[in-house]
Amino acid sequence: MCAVALAACKEGGEANSVELGRRAYAANCTACHNPDPTKVGSVGPAIAGSSPELVRARVLRAEYPPGYTPQRDTHLMPAQPFLAADVPSLAAYLGSLPRSQ
Repeated sequence: MCAVALAACKEGGEANSVELGRRAYAANCTACHNPDPTKVGSVGPAIAGSSPELVRARVLRAEYPPGYTPQRDTHLMPAQPFLAADVPSLAAYLGSLPRSQ
């Protein structure tokens, strides 16, 4: 446990944040979103390239940021406030990937 915390504090914090986000995504998002965020999932859309504002709004409040046009009209994703501490890393990971077309 301490090793994970220390790894996040080493030089290259951005890369570590991306890796922590990848892990959080794999553990919490792949039941609905594709394990490859550039692809459509079983329930959720492709979410690679998502902005930090979008990730925060969707994960914490199950809302969309002002002015955002959703890819789908469904409202299946519930708020997941237990992931609040992971939102910056999730946003770093998804933002590091090319947006899917």
